[in-house]
Amino acid sequence: MWNVAEELDAILVFAEHRYYGESLPFGNKSYTDAKHLNYLTSQQALADFAVLIQHLKNTIPGTQNTPVIAIGGSYGGMLAAWFRMKYPHVVIGALAASAPIWQFDSLVPCGSFHKIVTEDFKKSGVGCSESIRNSWAAIKRIADTEKGLQWLSHTFRLCSPLKTTTDVINFREWLSGTWIYVAMVDYPYEAAFLQPLPAWPVKVICKYLKNPKQPDRLLLQNIFRAVNIYYNYTGHASCLNLTRTATKSLGLKGWSYQACTEMVMPMCSDGINDMFEPQKWDFHSYSESCFKAWGVRPRPSLIPTIYGGKNISAHSNIIFSNGGLDPWYGGGVTKNITDTLVAIMIPEGAHHLDLRAKNPSDPSSVRQARLLEVHYMKLWLQKHKRVKKCPK
Repeated sequence: MWNVAEELDAILVFAEHRYYGESLPFGNKSYTDAKHLNYLTSQQALADFAVLIQHLKNTIPGTQNTPVIAIGGSYGGMLAAWFRMKYPHVVIGALAASAPIWQFDSLVPCGSFHKIVTEDFKKSGVGCSESIRNSWAAIKRIADTEKGLQWLSHTFRLCSPLKTTTDVINFREWLSGTWIYVAMVDYPYEAAFLQPLPAWPVKVICKYLKNPKQPDRLLLQNIFRAVNIYYNYTGHASCLNLTRTATKSLGLKGWSYQACTEMVMPMCSDGINDMFEPQKWDFHSYSESCFKAWGVRPRPSLIPTIYGGKNISAHSNIIFSNGGLDPWYGGGVTKNITDTLVAIMIPEGAHHLDLRAKNPSDPSSVRQARLLEVHYMKLWLQKHKRVKKCPK
């Protein structure tokens, strides 16, 4: 983004989403109950951005008629696309990177996400995904005794030892989350987006997972070496914490609430076409957990109803970029819809790699994608300039 801003002689504005960071509308009470959280929605956030842009144009000299382009990645990419759809008079176009705007209400298969994660590991090393698939049964067998629980706790250097069935379930979920996060940030150079990691971390992890037919304890010792790359690449961690899978700056608390109201993204796995434990999408159970946590019920059809689902061809000037290594591309727009609703696939790209700063290790596919993105932005700007010159 910084490179693009310089090329287009643009101002970069980073707008903080309400209820995230320091933007707490009710101060310390913002997260106390559903009444105070009722204003945490994507629609309210988009309205905030529209008002902010008008404020900036009214206060920064010479910007009153300046065109605006929305850019975002992940949820921010979804917001960028929806911003262009809902406020076309405010932004002339949008770049929506790694934006799973179709990961809702049966618009895509619920198993696509986990299949893509599995493909990443499968491509990164022989026996890798199969080793992970076999690890679940190995954990269950060893966790069946008290000594087995002690062995798992010691082998994985857990900060809190496993003692109960619930602890073991949480442990397996923690491992599942680890593989997902590593796939998302499989960048071609060292980075610290979620955790400090080496270049191509999935390949590094797969070096430890070459033999899926090892005895249980040997297999799980290698599983530990693999997850230790994600949680302790720097070597500074004395133990591994099951409650921590990503950096605190992601704002997971706010997202947890939104996932229980509007951002309802069905996920499932079958253990056959993916390397995860079989897990059906159980909306009733999901709804109950949301009610227990936040006192709210999820509305699975809300987002497709508000933003159009797959019926978005009436809109224009949106770039949907997706990385072939990013599991979220399963819910993204991966093919052109019209001449102005375009998709860019980046085969060697992880989660919104194209929005990151240029790096000498960038694969050619992301370099080409960035050039194409700027090309479209320049077309939007040229058209905006021509329209302004036309006599009324």
